[in-house]
Amino acid sequence: MRLIFGLILAAGLAMIAYPRLAAGTGAGPIENRRVYDAQSGFVPAEVQFDAADAPVAVSVELTAKGLASLPEGGAILTMTAASGGRTVLARALDFAGASGQDINPQTGEKVFRTDAGIIDPVEPGSYTFTFADGDAERVTVSAVDLVLARHAATVDRRFQPIGFSLMAIGFIGSVLAFRRRGGGPSANPNSQPPPRWGRGA
Repeated sequence: MRLIFGLILAAGLAMIAYPRLAAGTGAGPIENRRVYDAQSGFVPAEVQFDAADAPVAVSVELTAKGLASLPEGGAILTMTAASGGRTVLARALDFAGASGQDINPQTGEKVFRTDAGIIDPVEPGSYTFTFADGDAERVTVSAVDLVLARHAATVDRRFQPIGFSLMAIGFIGSVLAFRRRGGGPSANPNSQPPPRWGRGA
């Protein structure tokens, strides 16, 4: 039984570790392109992809001043990615849950990042990314950057909760099995018959 529970424990640990290991396997940047600034406004980004880049992770970084967090309700930006006249990815970006990272404490500029999706499969050729304002309350945006990375890990998010459950089952089962193998409680010396004295002892 200890072997079985040990295997369950190991399987749970593997399911927890696998997404983190897979995320770093073969991944690498493709492009980091500015698609908006206050002077030029929104500018389409045209990027060349190879089939070997798949799957491609698409992220967007928004730089804003004087905001501790972005307003909730509605999309701040919209994004479409098209290739060969066909839309392959379309997102309304609300940056929900994004926490700002300080890049210039003197001006109060922060960068907010959100995942915009995965492109998979990837057809070799040119992809055009187009951005526009969303329907949310207007945010004073300093810049918007498109961030692309190849070989993005596409791992089922249910792996880790299942892994934690298996680890708990394996650990508890191993402890119980170990206790059973240890034998019963030691005999109580008071329960032994008293020693006999004399010639007949």
